[in-house]
Amino acid sequence: MRIAMRKVMLAGFLVSTTLSLAITGCATSGQAADVAAANASPTLTPPGTAIASAHSLATQAGFDIISQGGNAFDAAIAVSAVLSVVEPISSGIGGGGFFLLHDARSGRDVFIDARETAPESATPAEYLDKNGDLDRDRATNGPWSAGIPGLPAALVHLADDYGTLPLATSLAPAIRIARDGFPIYGRLEKGYATRGKVMERYRGTREVFLADGDPPKVGEILRQPDLARTLELLAEHGHDGFYRGEVAGKLLAAVKEEGGRWTAEDLAGYEVRERAPIEFDYRGWRVVTAPPPSSGGVALAEMLQILQPWNLAKLDDAERTHLIVEAMRRAYRDRTIYLGDPDFVEMPIALLTDPDYAAGLRATIHPDKATPSDLLSGQPVPMEDDETTHFSIIDTDGNIVSATQTVNLLYGSGMIAPGTGVLLNNEMDDFALKPGTPNAFGVMGFAANAVEPGKRMLSSMTPTYIASPDQLAVLGAPGGSRIITEVLIGILGYDAGMTAQQVAAEPRIHHQWLPDVISAEPGALDAATVKALNQMGHTVNAGEGTWGNLQTVAWDKRTDELSGGTDPRNPVGEADVVLDTP
Repeated sequence: MRIAMRKVMLAGFLVSTTLSLAITGCATSGQAADVAAANASPTLTPPGTAIASAHSLATQAGFDIISQGGNAFDAAIAVSAVLSVVEPISSGIGGGGFFLLHDARSGRDVFIDARETAPESATPAEYLDKNGDLDRDRATNGPWSAGIPGLPAALVHLADDYGTLPLATSLAPAIRIARDGFPIYGRLEKGYATRGKVMERYRGTREVFLADGDPPKVGEILRQPDLARTLELLAEHGHDGFYRGEVAGKLLAAVKEEGGRWTAEDLAGYEVRERAPIEFDYRGWRVVTAPPPSSGGVALAEMLQILQPWNLAKLDDAERTHLIVEAMRRAYRDRTIYLGDPDFVEMPIALLTDPDYAAGLRATIHPDKATPSDLLSGQPVPMEDDETTHFSIIDTDGNIVSATQTVNLLYGSGMIAPGTGVLLNNEMDDFALKPGTPNAFGVMGFAANAVEPGKRMLSSMTPTYIASPDQLAVLGAPGGSRIITEVLIGILGYDAGMTAQQVAAEPRIHHQWLPDVISAEPGALDAATVKALNQMGHTVNAGEGTWGNLQTVAWDKRTDELSGGTDPRNPVGEADVVLDTP
């Protein structure tokens, strides 16, 4: 049976895709008997194949590859590449991403780090103006804002090491859609209206988005023949098709034309990294999530382990919110101070994810008084816009991909390299370009995330799954620095017994150490709760708009049923989820 959901109406909103994953679960040490029983029984596999993404063309591309004999990893290449074509506002081969994989045959979890890297020319001084202040324009617009892209290398790596089909087969849907075009939808038009003045500075961007003489409009067909050619070269030559040769030459020329400085060595030297995921236990769940250079997994481990002793469901709204915020405050403080690129920075990961460390942080929480953030030391002790996209795949063998990819802010740097169709990211702003100065998301950074040539900037992207002996749930979201707290609230929802759809729609709060403010969506906190929090010493901004676009799926292994939840906040109009079951 094939179940397809497109343009689903929910609570008055046109909702986006539901992410779909499944994997056999593991339990905590307190459930050793359950684990032993599960290990003695036949291995469970999902009741079909599920693919979900933020655009129907990407989801369909993934199923096209599955139908040709590909596995989840081949399908991931197709989905990622098509999203790179149809979601330039959110991601692209000029950006990077993270891929959390589960290989069913080996039982291995692996994290593919395709984060962008700083070019050789990137030094702190290059991002300061004549007064020594951060040059915000250079940090977020044009060639200086762009790191060396990582996504093309990730697609090659997936094909070479995990897929079963040739890279050219998996990239074929994206090449066709880039060449033939696709209809522009509302978010692309709206985003261009916001970023158009910057984007129109650059010749290559004008050639793509003003090809018909005016800005993109809903319903028009956006064709990208240069991007199709770039993808063809990647399909034919693999890594060298992007990082050397024709495409590399055009990228270098474009960056130079606009005043930037990349080198051939910057491009040719780019490599993805395979890293071990962060894993920890929370109230009977095994949590598998993103390691540095993502800050998400470490922050989740701190927050959830701080909160573990409390039965949050039995607390009133003010008490529960107070404790969650205090956990967020402490985790984001450590994020700011300690975390960065593991190839450059020695980080106390074992300490930060240790339950005893969480217990120490828990002891500093006053039960009914806020801890002012300026009382948490900004010095280390001894020892990322909503414009991101997430997709998820499970195949009938139980292989899993949970992937988040981005170009950072709306349309990245705004700059397309002429002749390539490649829209460059503006991820350099995710470094602490001037230590102690917030980036575009208001996030502070210090030495651990300072810019250095070849270094990967810290990220908040947090592809995650949680598993128990009888249930599996997968979560992922865009949202800049708020991604981590979106995933946290989702996990807490599952632990409280919510359905997948309830988790996706759950109202959100956020605190990131600095600024010392609780951000709350409309309806997340009622007036009485806000008053109680204010009396505790919290500052609450309950008038914010909604944020994020969390997508989740759950597999109940007791009933062998898949269910999904899709976020009603951020309608795209083209989102898609498809489940194929016998």
